Order: sequence, then C-alpha cells, then structure tokens
Amino acid sequence: MKPIRVAVIGCGFMGRTHANAHCQVNHFFPELEHHPVLQVAVAHPSEKEKLEKYAKTWGFAETSTDWKSVVARDDIDMIDVCVPNNLHAEIVIAAAKAGKIISCEKPLAMSVEQAIEMRDAVEASGVPHMISFNYRRVPAVSLAKQIIGEGRIGRPFHYRATYNQDYTISTKVPQGGAALWRLDAKVAGSGVTGDLLAHSIDTAEWLNGPIKRLCAHTEIFVKERMHIETGKMEPVTIDDAAMFMAIFENGSIGTFESTRYARGRKNYNTFEMNGEFGAFHFDLERPEYLQFFRYADPDTGKKVEDHLTGWQDILVTNSEHPYMSHYWVPGTMIGYEHTFINGLSDFLKSMEGGPAYEPSIRQATRTQAVCDAVVKSAKEERWVEISELLP
Repeated sequence: MKPIRVAVIGCGFMGRTHANAHCQVNHFFPELEHHPVLQVAVAHPSEKEKLEKYAKTWGFAETSTDWKSVVARDDIDMIDVCVPNNLHAEIVIAAAKAGKIISCEKPLAMSVEQAIEMRDAVEASGVPHMISFNYRRVPAVSLAKQIIGEGRIGRPFHYRATYNQDYTISTKVPQGGAALWRLDAKVAGSGVTGDLLAHSIDTAEWLNGPIKRLCAHTEIFVKERMHIETGKMEPVTIDDAAMFMAIFENGSIGTFESTRYARGRKNYNTFEMNGEFGAFHFDLERPEYLQFFRYADPDTGKKVEDHLTGWQDILVTNSEHPYMSHYWVPGTMIGYEHTFINGLSDFLKSMEGGPAYEPSIRQATRTQAVCDAVVKSAKEERWVEISELLP
C-alpha cells in the first residue's frame, strides 16, 4: 500500500470526522492502494491543550501550531482543511502552490470571488483535491442519484429542499469563539446559507442539474448577541433563516428553506423530487430510508397497473445499494461518520484510476456562487441569475 502522509488543520468537530475517516477507510475499503497516515495535527496556538488531546486520541505522530511550516514540509503529502471558513482560502491556495493533495471542508469560501481564486490556484497546480460535501455519500442519497440515472423519475418538475435545526433559538446563545463561530459573519461569511443551504444546493445540483436563477429572502430573528471574544453585545449579521425559489436549467422549479429556529428539528435535511414517471423523498433524520413512488415504467412510459402502487420505504442497507457491500449485513445501519469514509474512499479511488471525484473545486465554486446569489437576492429583493456571479 502507498502511504499518504496527512496533515489535518483544525481539531474541532470536522477535524474529528476527517481524522476518523483517515483511520477507518482502509478497514472498510481494503481494495484501496493508498493508505492515509495521520502525520501532523495542526491548530492555532490558543488550542494547544485541545490539540494535544486530539492528536493522542486519533494517533497523529506529532502536532504543530504553524500551518504554514507544515504545508512547506516535504514529508507531508496531503493537507486536510477543517478550520473555520475565513481560513480556507489562504491555506488551500498555499497547499496548491506547494503541490499538496488537498481536502477542504464546505462551504468552500467566504465569497464566490474568493472561491474563484482558490479554484484557479488548485486547477493551475493540477493537484488531486476533494471538497467534503459528505451528504452525497449517504447511501440513500446516492441511491436517489442512481434512480435518476436509470430514468425512473423521467422529466423532473419539482425539487423541494429543507435543512432545519433549532440550536440558536435562545437569546442567551452567544456568537463567536471556537464553538459558535458559525454565528459570526466575519468568520463564517454567512449564516444558514453557507452552513446548511450549501449542502442542499450541492445535493440539488448533483441530482437535478444547475440552478439558473433564484429569488430569496433571509431573516435575522435575534438582532444582537454577546460576542465570546469581546464580552459585549454586538449586532448579529449572519442569516438565521433563508428561503428561496429556484428555476433549474432543465426547466423544473424548486423551493429551498433553511433555519436554525425550527423548534424540534435537530438535523432535518430533506429533499423531494417529483417527475413524470416517479418521485422520491429523503430525510436525514431517517438516513437509512429512501421513499420512492413508482408511477410509470421508464422504458415504455406506461402507467404501472398495480393495486399496490404507492409510496414505498426502501431500507437502503442491502449489498446492492451504494457503499453497503463494504459494511454489515442487510438491515444493519451505518452512521454519519461513514459518509466521510465513503467520500474519502471515492477520492482515493479517483487517484488510482477510478471515476473523477465529485464535487471538484470547480463544482464547489458554483455552489458558492448560488449561496452568494441567495444573499444578494435577499439584500436587493430581486431575482438573481447565477451567471451574474459566475460568468
């Protein structure tokens, strides 16, 4: 096996999911030629104690608080970026110039202009790279993609997506700091648009093709919150909630909604697609299931004459389902962490002559453009063409 010496930059939530994927990928995908080796765990000097614990837990050979020196090292093959959004661009561009393999968490950047700069640097270097939109790798979501490819949906008419949570409802929740940087616009760039809707947009364009134009509205429910770093009440400038209507290039129409004020919803990431021959619905809070409705035969277009025709729950755990042959017996589930393992396996396979990994940085730049279009549309109260931001 060929070792890939990995430096993970960031020791928070995403740093844990990525470290776990590097540790586990060869256990579940033993056919891979490459073997990730956790060489260096990297974090800001202020997180020194947390960094040491993180490195010991996941088995990193060493730690560092200087990402620039790590990127420059000859004994590092891959830079895995798991830090807040405002740090992505500088690290990714430096890694590309150094010729490193790159992994980067979503959303790609703070803005589409920044994303384009990152895209151009990575594409100029020609380095292998992956952007971690992990929900594509939920087996049920991948099965939805397969169903579309098999023509079982036919001509699409409607696409609906929601991504709702409820963890910021209390006015006592602060903004900023290591835990709540997603509520600080200077660090996150945007609120639910970049944090949650970016996932919905990536999935939608993967399943249904590019969004052509959209019209959005955003809302800030709590206007001021205490900032962890200053200890003062400061204005909240990220979007607490967002919704938009979309027209896809294939002529179908879509609705998208996201909020962190949906009491009772913890990670309610859903999508539904309705077409000429069938439909499907997915809910991340029931990730092992894909609901499917079969109306007509995709080969003949004739209505299925069956008195049992109706919505069916497909338990996506069989060996013929995406990724599942690498795990357990039918009827047993895999979890959130396995989506990162699946994604890393696809990326390593792409380096070994397999299908190109998606989403590429070019595709992630497009997702960033749609996110920016949401913010622009809400601010200017008008329809925005994606081509305005990404010619």
